[in-house]
Parts: sequence; C-alpha cells; structure tokens
Amino acid sequence: MTKKITKKVDKKPEDKKSDKKLDKKVDKKPEDKKPEKKTEVKKPEPQEDQEPKKKKIRTPQTVRGMRDILPEDEPYWRKCYETAQKIADDFGFMRIETPLVEPEELFVRAVGKVTDIVEKEMYTLLDRDEKKLALRPEATASLCRAFINNGMFNRPQPQKLWLWGPMFRYDRPQAGRYRQFYQADFEIIGDDSPATDAQIILLTYQFFKELGIETRVNINSIGLPDDRARYKMELVQWYRQRKKELCDNCQKRLVRNPLRLLDCKEEQCAEVREEAPQIIDWLSDDSKKHFTEVLEYLDELEIPYFVDTFLVRGLDYYTKTVFEFLAVDDDSELSQSSLCGGGRYDLLMEQLGGKETAACGVAPGIDRIVLAMKDRGVKPWSAPKPDLFVAQLGKQGKRRALALYNNLRDAGYVLDANFAKDALKTQLDIANEKEIPYVVLVGQKEVMDNTVIIRDMESGNQEVVDFDKIIPELKKKVKKTRKSTKKTKK
Repeated sequence: MTKKITKKVDKKPEDKKSDKKLDKKVDKKPEDKKPEKKTEVKKPEPQEDQEPKKKKIRTPQTVRGMRDILPEDEPYWRKCYETAQKIADDFGFMRIETPLVEPEELFVRAVGKVTDIVEKEMYTLLDRDEKKLALRPEATASLCRAFINNGMFNRPQPQKLWLWGPMFRYDRPQAGRYRQFYQADFEIIGDDSPATDAQIILLTYQFFKELGIETRVNINSIGLPDDRARYKMELVQWYRQRKKELCDNCQKRLVRNPLRLLDCKEEQCAEVREEAPQIIDWLSDDSKKHFTEVLEYLDELEIPYFVDTFLVRGLDYYTKTVFEFLAVDDDSELSQSSLCGGGRYDLLMEQLGGKETAACGVAPGIDRIVLAMKDRGVKPWSAPKPDLFVAQLGKQGKRRALALYNNLRDAGYVLDANFAKDALKTQLDIANEKEIPYVVLVGQKEVMDNTVIIRDMESGNQEVVDFDKIIPELKKKVKKTRKSTKKTKK
C-alpha cells in the first residue's frame, strides 16, 4: 500500500478553495506516472559479405637523428668505401674491426671527462650486470684499446690500421650531421716522426682528390701537456678580463676546460677570440721543430694548407699536430664545416694502460663527404654493364635458365635477368632498354632439345647451340667483364 503524503499548510480563509487542488496534487501515486520511453538506436547489422574494419597498425619511425640509406644513395657510399679501401691498400694499411659497444670508462679517459662528447653527446647504458657501457662516439680510443688488449706492441712497428663503421653521438641533427654517423679511420701507431703526420695528411688529401673533392688543410700544433699548461694560464688570464662578452657555455669552459674556448662557434665568442693569445707562441723548442718539419713535408708534397693558430680540436688526447680538411667550393671559397679531422696522440696508449707509443690518425666523416659529392655533381659508383641477359619461357625453361645463369656467372660474365616476368617480349624489352648486346634464351623446346638460343640484340640474328657448348660459343662473341670464379684444374 502506498501512504498518503500530506502536506501541512497554514490555511488562510481565502485558501479554502485551493485545498482540494493541493490534495489532489499531493495524493498522486507514483505508479500513475508514465515512464518515459527511451528511443534505442539500432546498430546496423554487418552484412555477410562485409568484412569488419581492421584496426590501423602504427608503423614505428626511425629514431630522431638516424636514417635509412636507400638504394639510390648507396652508390655514393660504395664509391667512398672502395676509394678508402684503395687508399688503404696503396699506403699499406690493414683493416681492423672493433665492437660498437665499449666500456664507458674507455671514452671518459681517452676523450676527456670535461668534453662535449662525454658530458652531452655519448649514448650510455647499463647492462644486466650493472656495468656502464657506451656506443662508440669515435674510433681512435676503441682502436687503441684493441691494440693494447691484443698485444700489438710486439708486432713490427709502426702498425698501419684502418677501420670503417658507424659512430654514435647525441648531437643536434642537421645537414650532414646525424646521431648515427659513419667514419673511415686511418691510424699509424708506433712512430713519432713528422713524416708520419705528413703521410696521414697526404693519404687524406689523395682520398678526397680521388673522390673529386678539392680540399685545403687547416693545421696547427698544440704541443705537449707542459706547453698547454703554460698557455692555459695566459689564456685564462686574458679571457677573464672579457668574461662578460662570452656566451654562457664559454663562461663555464673558462673554469673547466679553457682550450674549448677556441672551439666556440658563437659569433660573439669568435670576435673575442681574434685578439686572444696564440698557442704557437708557447710551444717548446721540440714541439716547434716537429711542427716546422711537418709543414716542410706539406710544401714538398704541394698540399695546400693554412696555419690556423686557434685550431685545437675537441678531444683531449691530441698532442702536437692537429688538422682539419675543408672542402673548397667551385668559387674557391671554403665550406663552413670540416669534412674530417685528425692529429697526433703520443700519450693516449699510456693513459689507457699500455706502453708509451706515439701515434697519428685521421677520421673522414662519410655522411658529410657524400653530401659534398652530391653538391659538386660527383658521379657515384656504377655497376658494370651486363654482358648478357638470360631470358626464359615456360616452367621448365625457367628452371633450366636459372641453372644457366649460375653457370655463366661462374664463368665470369656480368648478367641480368628477370625471373619474375614470364612474357618473352617483356624480357627482351628490358634487355633492349638496358642496351645489353646479347640475350641467351631457354624455352620449353630448348629444354627438350638440350639447346640454348643466342640472340644478337643489335642485328636480331639468332643462333641455336648445344647447352653444354654455350660457354665456348659465347667466348667467340662476348668479351667478359669479370674473371671466372671457377678454379682451373692443374
């Protein structure tokens, strides 16, 4: 039962007429209220032929500052590699490989704790044993570690070693500068003579020359630690009087690593640097003598150079000679960024726990070199033109043609084919477009007869020869591009 809800109202005489209306309103039962009808939205039923929409899968992107080297760019990289390999062979260098991951301590000790590479740019990680590791930011420290670990002091000196591979630095991405970048690295370890410095500079100059890039060397000497200690005192004293004119980073460098003041690219700091003391005035007699002899070698070799008295390089392990290679544009103006840098590091081996061993090296940056090649219209590597096109018709013909393709490759012929195409006309059009002089064709009938058709693409003439005699017949017609890979029986 529902209870009546009565509402007490103080009645006035004039309110008597409204009592009945009020009672009716209060006495209205809840069940008398009609529920509001909700309109249901019917979902369309999927039709039998209609497939449900697939959820879009997001494709991961490359990490910022890293990129893919696509097939159209690869010929430039191949030209750089093959040129580096040729230069290495010409100057008697042996190839070496080191791991991409090294102990973090290696680079902290070699490159310097108070450097941009170690403080800001190095990719570091902890392995499962809580060991601090790093992706190599440069190759020289890794190469020296390998030299010490593998007892290469006991081999005939000097050792000439070269390396090619990726390096990693968390740098601001820009044209020609990536967080994964590539270098070729050339090192002569075990000799302290100026001739070694000159040889490293010469091979680098020839490397760029053979790639079609005109360059100039900016060179300086930063002496030995005692020379730099005297120079730093003078440099700090001079810069302190002009501290307010420096950028924020250089104000910190003034205390932590004064030589880095000379590296700053900020315009305000470059103006201050113009009047700064020059390290060449603070070199010992031995360092001056060494530097003078290096320049005499460059004069003899007719390598263009400029003595940049503020060049110090950004790595702490350098001693005496340091240098950079800059590209010369068509209008004889210098590019703003260096293509590579290098120098002497006579104390690094000992700092890493090895014997005192003099050394000198250089590391061309391949990414920037490829950019310079494109800017100057340098032709990249190109594949040799095919001698023959192998065509096929039918399933049996395709199987036989693939076997023939391998036999001809072993015999030293440069080949082309398209086994994804079945139409003979399409295959002949491909051969004609690529200007391949001869086509060897295997169809169903040729398989049954154990023959091959040789077609001259210029004249259109065709000749049928035995499958087993194809190579002797081709020798009469086609000049091979490569040598045979088959071993001849003695």
